[in-house]
Amino acid sequence: MKRIHITTVLAVFSLTILAGCSGKIRHPSYYTLNLPAPPDPPAAENAKATVAIREFSAPAYLRRGAIVFKTSPESVGFYAYHRWAVDPCEFVTDSMRDRLSATGLFAHVKRYDGRTDAEYLVSGRLEKLEEIDYEGGVKVVVSISAQMIRIDTGATVWTKAVSKVGNVDRRDVPAVVSAMSDTMDLAMQELLTPVPVETARSAVVRGISTEFVDRTSLHQGLRYGALNTNTHIKEKPRCQL
Repeated sequence: MKRIHITTVLAVFSLTILAGCSGKIRHPSYYTLNLPAPPDPPAAENAKATVAIREFSAPAYLRRGAIVFKTSPESVGFYAYHRWAVDPCEFVTDSMRDRLSATGLFAHVKRYDGRTDAEYLVSGRLEKLEEIDYEGGVKVVVSISAQMIRIDTGATVWTKAVSKVGNVDRRDVPAVVSAMSDTMDLAMQELLTPVPVETARSAVVRGISTEFVDRTSLHQGLRYGALNTNTHIKEKPRCQL
């Protein structure tokens, strides 16, 4: 009887623990960037250029789905319960397509599907999209680079890189995502000023067959590359900043 009694007590105790744990299950929250919709494009009466947009690339740590934070330049952390509902690379690719279409300077803008019927091909890289928790206060940084080539010759006719930092006005994740959206909008505006097709046309007129480079972008040091091998990656649950 004593053995049965002890077994019963242990079973009840185990069920109590399990019930307590089940009450603390937390489900992830999902977010997406929110940029203003581009205006309706004007009538493209003289537009002849066609452009394909290849999906933007990014360092592997930005494509894990979790929102990224950094407590030092060398440390990369991931929010355990705050994740992207849409891959940021897909979002940036679609935003680039929509913004180029809205200029009215192109006869057709589409996502690259492996075919070569477009005149120009745009590719790019999302270098940074992260929360910064050092150097005083909470900030976000967005770094993005892109280039345009002529498909028939392979010549690069435009390339540019932009990096923007935004302040976070409230110490929670929704405020961080809102700041990322605002900063991404500013970065995209600067990236596409001037519109690449204007650069491409002027390069053709001047007879330039080599790369047209935005010198300011080069000084920013944003290159196509992977995460530094010395970077320490950590993962922990964070409910608040």
